[in-house]
Amino acid sequence: MAVSLFDTLLSTPDMIAAFDDAAFIQAMLDFEAALAAAQADEGLLPRAAAQAIAAACRADRIDTASLVAAGRRSGTLAVPLVKELTRLVAESDKDASTLVHWGSTSQDVQDSAMVLVTRTALRLLDDDLAVLCAHLLKLGEAHLATPVLARTLLQPAQVMGFGFKVAGWLAPLVRARARLRDAALDALQLQLGGAVGTLAVMGERGPAVAHRMAQALGLKTPAATWHTQRDEWVRLGLEVALLTGSLGKIAADLALMAQGEVGELAEPSGGGRGGSSAMPHKRNPVSSMIALAAATRTPHHAATLLAAMGQQHERGLGNWQAELAEWPTPFLSAHGALRALNDAFDGLTVDTVRMRANIDALHGLVSAEALSIWLAGAIGRPAAHAAVEKMTQTAVAEGRHLRDVARAAIAADPALAHLDATQLDAIFDPVAATAPAQRLARQRLAALKQDTP
Repeated sequence: MAVSLFDTLLSTPDMIAAFDDAAFIQAMLDFEAALAAAQADEGLLPRAAAQAIAAACRADRIDTASLVAAGRRSGTLAVPLVKELTRLVAESDKDASTLVHWGSTSQDVQDSAMVLVTRTALRLLDDDLAVLCAHLLKLGEAHLATPVLARTLLQPAQVMGFGFKVAGWLAPLVRARARLRDAALDALQLQLGGAVGTLAVMGERGPAVAHRMAQALGLKTPAATWHTQRDEWVRLGLEVALLTGSLGKIAADLALMAQGEVGELAEPSGGGRGGSSAMPHKRNPVSSMIALAAATRTPHHAATLLAAMGQQHERGLGNWQAELAEWPTPFLSAHGALRALNDAFDGLTVDTVRMRANIDALHGLVSAEALSIWLAGAIGRPAAHAAVEKMTQTAVAEGRHLRDVARAAIAADPALAHLDATQLDAIFDPVAATAPAQRLARQRLAALKQDTP
């Protein structure tokens, strides 16, 4: 599979290799070898013929450029592949060459080959997902009580524990691993149906051949041909797209927290990482950039997979071919994002001092809700809300800490005079404010740790 320079930049060598031309061609040949062996086991062709076919099933004997050129004329890579395989088998066994691809069809070869290379791709995703989940679990547990600003609508909201935020990043990744494994159980299945899906040429032996092939290739035996029933297959692709969306969310938060004006997190630097061609001081969050790029481009590829599902009758015209071409791209993006974020979290800098400074710079305004709830016990919620709103306006206008404004207001208001103003220190303590988030995060991280395969 040819990829552009920019695809290469946003993916990984491992994932590109999983879907490259040699891997896919070998997967098609593995299908042909398994087909011949299964048919020999069922007495449909001589054992010697199956062995001759298997011996010729080597991708290094196939000219990729010629295969693609011929595929454009025939509309499928399988036709020229079978023709070339037949020629190669004939060099050693002319009789065996007449039995190559017997009873199968082009879509059987290409779908099964795509399943085989996708299995490799899923292993790569799962391995890197495991690493990222471990990074986040460790990070969350280490920062349960670290105060950090929670932000809503891109504005400071309240104080919470940083571990709570990290748990929110981790949870969809743990779910994604489980969903990908479940989807793979259904989707990684053999495709074998013959011309219209009925296995007509092999007769009553067809199902047994399919079962033997599936076992040999390590795939699920399908209940029936799925030439134009793509639901289980596309569901797997969409799960990869969902994973990429979750990675994009993490990258967005990481990039925002790494802005110089915020400075709470920083990706690793050095060795040219994150540098600028014009500005030597730059420390660009390149891992976040790669993950965000992956998340940005993936919805369009997922949409193509969905759009291609309306395949006509027993073999799709144009839509199946579009799906084949589109299929690797979500995997390329997802793995690029995963590997990039693993690089980021492997050397992430967490600036707890800056986190605290960003909280303190707001002069207690993020504790306004807690103050209002405390006052409501004395004067009721509506009056408390109105009073705190007035206090925040005063604090902003005069550049004072909300705690000091509240203390003065309590002393001046007879209705509040009975309140213990010393409790204000606890209300405005950022570490104390993390307590609710700490409880929830501790429980959630423990559960996620248990759910991690």
